[in-house]
Amino acid sequence: MIVPILLFGLLGDCFLSALVGIFGSGRRIGFTWTFLVSILLTPLAGLVVALLSDPLPGREKRWGCLGVLLALAGLLCLGMLLLLLLGGAAALLA
Repeated sequence: MIVPILLFGLLGDCFLSALVGIFGSGRRIGFTWTFLVSILLTPLAGLVVALLSDPLPGREKRWGCLGVLLALAGLLCLGMLLLLLLGGAAALLA
């Protein structure tokens, strides 16, 4: 039961960190640092760091549907994690 929980938790974190990294690629901090902050702390902390960084002048990079796909994959993995955690809690209470 622990292996799927860890798997979906790590996958969800990686997908959301990559999404935040894509957002940070249009900022002075860049993709790599935003991604590393997101992995080491949380994707929310990485997003805050990216938002605090200055945007790059005259550079608007479009990622198309890649950002949407990463967001959906991350939310799907986190949803599965939540279901596994709730299912495990229900099994312990029964």
